[in-house]
Amino acid sequence: MVQRFGSVLGIPAENRQRYEELHADVWPAVLEQIKKSNIRNYSIFRYGELLFSYYEYVGEDYEGDMAKMAADPATKDWWAINEPLQRPVSERQDGEWWAKIPEIFHTD
Repeated sequence: MVQRFGSVLGIPAENRQRYEELHADVWPAVLEQIKKSNIRNYSIFRYGELLFSYYEYVGEDYEGDMAKMAADPATKDWWAINEPLQRPVSERQDGEWWAKIPEIFHTD
C-alpha cells in the first residue's frame, strides 16, 4: 500500500537562493538513501516563504525506514547544511521539523 505524505516548512527569503541551488544538485548518496528508505515521487515546491513537500512511501516499516535515513552519514551532513536555511512553521507538532499536513482529497 502506498502512503502519501505532505508537509510544510518555512524558508526565509534571504535563504531561498542557496536552498534552491542545493536542491538543483542533490548529492547522489542522499538520493540513494531516499530510495533505500522506500520514498518515491518526492517533490519540494516553494510558494513565497513556504516550502511544501510531497512523497509516497512504499515500504512496510515507516518508522524504521525513517530512522535508517536519519542515521545515514550523508543524509545527516545534508540536513546539517539545509536546516539552518529553514524555519519551522509555528503550527508544527512537538518533535516535527516539517509540519505534517492532512490529505483531504486524492484521485488517481
